[in-house]
Amino acid sequence: MTSTARPSRELVLTHTAVIRLVLAWGASIALMATRDVLHSGLPGPLLVAVLGLTVAIVVVAAFGVVHEAEQLAHRLGDPYGSLVLTLSIVLIEVVLISSVMLGPGEHDTIARDSVLAVMMIILNLVIGIALLMAGRRGPAPAHNRTGTSVYVGMIALFGTLAFVMPAVTGTTGSYTSAQEIPIVLVTLVSYAWFLIRQTGRQAPDFTDPTSPATTPTTSAPTTTGRSAADTTATSARTPVGTVLREHRTELLARTLLLVATMIPIVLMSHDLAGLLDDGLGRVGAPVALAGILIAIIVFTPESITAIRAALRGETQRVVNLCLGAFVSTVGLTIPAVLVIGLVTDQKVVLAPTAPHLVLVVTTVVTTAITFAAPRVTASHGALHLALFAVYVVTVFTT
Repeated sequence: MTSTARPSRELVLTHTAVIRLVLAWGASIALMATRDVLHSGLPGPLLVAVLGLTVAIVVVAAFGVVHEAEQLAHRLGDPYGSLVLTLSIVLIEVVLISSVMLGPGEHDTIARDSVLAVMMIILNLVIGIALLMAGRRGPAPAHNRTGTSVYVGMIALFGTLAFVMPAVTGTTGSYTSAQEIPIVLVTLVSYAWFLIRQTGRQAPDFTDPTSPATTPTTSAPTTTGRSAADTTATSARTPVGTVLREHRTELLARTLLLVATMIPIVLMSHDLAGLLDDGLGRVGAPVALAGILIAIIVFTPESITAIRAALRGETQRVVNLCLGAFVSTVGLTIPAVLVIGLVTDQKVVLAPTAPHLVLVVTTVVTTAITFAAPRVTASHGALHLALFAVYVVTVFTT
């Protein structure tokens, strides 16, 4: 019996990956070397040029992180794959938000604005586009409603903890000091329990209901090599422990490359936060725009991945990516910013304005209705896009 050679490090470290690393590390070193000049007040045109170039390089690096996470996802199969992808992206968001919070100026609403933007972009814009495109020729393929209902329940819980409770129980839109620690613990414990179930006994609930992965099998996993075309299907059927053993070299190489691509984003985040603050302040942009830009920077690659999955008819992957992205965002971001606020004695405003609070509740309800259906359609997508349009209007008019 022949065996196909495992992917080597050279195949993982492609020319594109090298270019991304050179750009990201080169930009981060350049920003650190010129930090005093950058924050001394650049002329307007130069500020726009530097900010635009920095944002572009961060997005390129984020695409690299997503690419490696997506390759890991194909090997590991769902739900592990989607989990790796969403956690990688959320980590970048936490770093960017933390950099803005710890930077100069008052940014007590940056966490709220960023997480709210993620909610509207992922649950309304991306899902709307994905369902609209996937449903052009009729209802999209079925999704696993058991796992989806768990996602929706977590979205309702975390949306309430992040946005509703601070508005009705806190002071001036913030949790009190006595409330913050219990909220952090409830959020982290709930998210940890969700992850344990998602990657444990309930893992089949987060896989395609038409996939062989949902059907128990007693056949032993094969040790022969697999082509790229059938990687996803076989990874889904093979126990994750077996995948880790069979593809240890590739998985380790991709993980190291993912970390090496993410580190420059972390290094650039402080300077990016300062440039954003300076640029938006000069043009008198809405305060919420900084959070929206962070959400766009971070979630553009994953959004494209979700839309591509919709075009391939992978409804369950769209569910795992989009709903999982928001659950991971709130489950990690809110505890992180609350802890940073406690340690640095900064106020963290989480309660949204009245119009946005209405949109939060409406989005949760609409998401629940959409995915309660046996099959989602283009009409469901149009509803989500309408909600996103209303959000954009409120950002610039309230």
